[in-house]
Parts: sequence; C-alpha cells; structure tokens
Amino acid sequence: MKGLVIKNTGSWYTVLTDDGLTADCKIKGNFRLRGIRSTNPVAVGDRVEIKDGFITEIEDRRNYIIRKSINLSKQSHILAANVDQAFLLVTISKPETSTTFIDRFLASAEAYRVPVVLIFNKVDVLTKEEQHYQQMMVQLYETIGYECHIISAETGQGVDELRPLLEGKVTLLSGNSGVGKSTLINRIVPGANQRTAEISDTHNTGMHTTTFSEMLPLPTDNHPIQRSWLIDTPGIKGFGTFDMEREELTSYFKEIFEFSKQCRFSDCTHTHEPGCAVLKAVEDHYIAQSRYQSYLSMLEDKDENKYREAY
Repeated sequence: MKGLVIKNTGSWYTVLTDDGLTADCKIKGNFRLRGIRSTNPVAVGDRVEIKDGFITEIEDRRNYIIRKSINLSKQSHILAANVDQAFLLVTISKPETSTTFIDRFLASAEAYRVPVVLIFNKVDVLTKEEQHYQQMMVQLYETIGYECHIISAETGQGVDELRPLLEGKVTLLSGNSGVGKSTLINRIVPGANQRTAEISDTHNTGMHTTTFSEMLPLPTDNHPIQRSWLIDTPGIKGFGTFDMEREELTSYFKEIFEFSKQCRFSDCTHTHEPGCAVLKAVEDHYIAQSRYQSYLSMLEDKDENKYREAY
C-alpha cells in the first residue's frame, strides 16, 4: 500500500494512504537511504510503501530541504521532502534572525531548486528604527530576486496576502525558534491550535513549541486535484549546510553568480584573486557585505565543528 508521510514524531510516522486512511508506521532499525546518512531517513512529504505497520520503501524524491544534524557531525537532518516552495519566517527583533541564517537557508534551497518566499513577521512590535532596517532588508532580498512579505501573525496584518501563494502547493514553513510560526499557522489553518510560547527575556530567543514535523491540509482549497499543504517544522537555531562543494557554492548566491561570470579566472574563489569581479562588486556595493560574509562563512564549513554554532 502506498501513501504520503504527513507526520514524523521521531519514533512514529503517520502515513496518509492513497485510499484516504491514516496509519501509524515505524521503520526497521537498519533502514537507510542510499547515499545519504541521515538522522531521519524518512521525512514528512515522502511518498512511501507500507506493509504490516512498517515503511518498506521510499519513492524517489523530487527535492528536499536538508541541513547538518546538530548531533552527529557527518549526518544530515531532512526538514521536508517533495515541496513546491518554502516560506522562511524571519524577525528583525524578539528574536533577531541573522542574515547569515537567512542566507544559509536560501543557498540550501537554491541547491535543491526550492523557491523561497521571505516572510518578515512581528511588524507590530518594531520601533521606527527597526522598521527602517526591515525595509532595507526587504529591498536587499527583493533586489536579489526573492519575494518578500511583511506581516504580523499576531494581529493578522498582511496574512491574507499569503493565502493565494499557498493554493495548490506543498509549502514548508521554517525559521528560528520564536519567530511566530505557530501563531501564523493558527491564522492560516483554523482549528490547528498550535501551541505558542513567550520569548525568553534572558536571551531574547524563542522556545521550542513544535516538537515534530507535520503536514497540515489547508482548508480553502481551489485546487481539488492537487491538495494544498503547509508543513510545520520545529524551530531551528542554526542552519549548517550539508553536502555542498566549495566550487558549487557561488551558484547558490544569485547575485554573486552573476558577477562571477566576469572574473578573470574560471576557478576563482572570490576571496583574494586578481581580476575578481565579485570582490570589485562588493567594494562598489553592488553585492551586500552581509551576503558576501555569508558566502565566506559557508566556504569555511569544511571545518567540521563550525556548523555547531547558532548562525
């Protein structure tokens, strides 16, 4: 029997079978994905074959979003598979989402051809200075080519603009702990009743309220053939990139890739070489310093311990 993995608790997987039933399944201890060492070999969004309460096979994935596991250095953690797009929820403050975190997520999504929409949340609590900074961030990422939206999940401001983007698609919702994913889901999916938590005053960071990944069907669906889903994932504090070669990295930063075509050397690393068009573009402010620093930090990821830090 075939079906779709709609929930992963870490020990059990809930599968929506093709005949509309749900089944709680396990995987055998020796189950491994070919070529990928992963802490979760089966991910939400996977199409699977099940038999006698066990997942026996995974269909080939169209794509996935993957990051380094925070526990085991040479393993990965797959956030979700077979997604049409990702919503990355970010906040300017309470807590602040670093540009490095944003850029790492965007680069990983580029690597697996997953379009990303940036959602700037908590506009209702920003000072005028913070609103100005947020507008600069929006302008930066829109100039690069990323769609951006400013919302308040708490008050509902701007949320209606997101609904048409979700129709007929499987959307991964991700972001740091505390950026308001659960609050946004409660706005978009009536009856979801996701738990929310206050931000820690001590560290100005979020506390985990979602402890497992789950696909939530969206209620207002104008696409009866292809169902709309929103994938909720636990908040993540860091995003260590996985399985990226240094020579490929340039192509995952859209604007750096464009300027790299003008470099004197075809194998330019854009760090020190003479005639480097990327370094010149950074100097002339055609490439943002924050984006270039994110690129450099990912170049340094060959240091196996670096990804453990909270980016």
